[in-house]
Amino acid sequence: MRKRIKKIYQSDLFKEFFENEKSSGLVLIGCTLISLILANSLFGEQYHHTWLTPMGGQTLEYWINDGLMTIFFLLIGLELEREIYLGELSNIKDALLPIFAALGGMLVPAGIYLLLNSHDLTRSGAGIPMATDIAFALGVLSLLGNRVPLSLKVFLTALAVIDDLGAILVIAAFYTKTLYWTNLLSALGVMLVLFIMNRMKYYKMLPYLIGGVIMWYFMLNSGVHATITGVLLAFVIPFQNGEKESISYKLQHYLHKPVGFFILPLFALANTAIVLGSNIGETLEQHYSIGIALGLVLGKPIGITLFSFIAVSFGLCKLPDDLNWKTILSVGFLGGIGFTMSIFITLLAFDDHEIINNAKFIILLSSLTAGIIGFLTLKKTLKKGNHNGEVN
Repeated sequence: MRKRIKKIYQSDLFKEFFENEKSSGLVLIGCTLISLILANSLFGEQYHHTWLTPMGGQTLEYWINDGLMTIFFLLIGLELEREIYLGELSNIKDALLPIFAALGGMLVPAGIYLLLNSHDLTRSGAGIPMATDIAFALGVLSLLGNRVPLSLKVFLTALAVIDDLGAILVIAAFYTKTLYWTNLLSALGVMLVLFIMNRMKYYKMLPYLIGGVIMWYFMLNSGVHATITGVLLAFVIPFQNGEKESISYKLQHYLHKPVGFFILPLFALANTAIVLGSNIGETLEQHYSIGIALGLVLGKPIGITLFSFIAVSFGLCKLPDDLNWKTILSVGFLGGIGFTMSIFITLLAFDDHEIINNAKFIILLSSLTAGIIGFLTLKKTLKKGNHNGEVN
């Protein structure tokens, strides 16, 4: 197990993924701060209207959220595919720990939210505290340097990727209001053609990308959120043997920096223009605010730890030798950093601008709280300066 974890971590693509995610996390923090400052400055109104600039019959914000974010989902899909074929998810025994952890990290926060909002119009926000932001979570973990065991990095990465897959399924299942079957079937038809090309061992990247754009167009007009196209496309792009010559490897390598240092920062700038009014106390008292906060800050670590403990107790999987339950609980708090996916689901869950603005504020506040708790508890739990990543 230990040797396999080292092999996964030492692979060029995993290291590139981990390094880019932690770096882009720091960039995201900077962009969020800039956006908050501008939104609450004398130029706040102009800044907000910048993202509402008309483009092609829609707004700039729309094309960022429905267009560019599809590429982010494509990268997530490619990473998930690699995890399934070669990574932590390739062996079912090893995969069950992050799978159960992610399942608990989704169900418990959603349950807490629904308990507080079951009869409210805001119950559609149950998906908001289910999400984990990979970039921020790995960014905070990286701040601990060589304290962090390799197995913990792999566990958090696998957990976050599975969590994002769960969020994508939630978006597809619960945030699709009206289906236009002709367009949906057309999108799936294009996907089928690409799948057949894959099975026929056609290994040229351009036709898959052109097919992906056509599939995105039909999906955009189907009622299903267009970003789902990114994940579907990832699984019809030939993985081959997963080595550097494969289309999947090359595309994932090409996308890391544009996604981490352009698309996600642009998403942050466009979607964190949150106006902080004088009624913050009233905002904190709203049922949806309490549901989001408790879901992210408490529901995430409780769900991740509880479901992991149940899986290990029933002998379904094994806790890595260099981890203990304090570590799992601590990293569970990092799972409470929602940000990108939580904000994304907020935009789908609510129509009221004030609720969206307030929910974004609570997501930022809760993610910050969860991140600080996770960092401090891991700092206390993991031994300082230990390159082998032993745990207290």
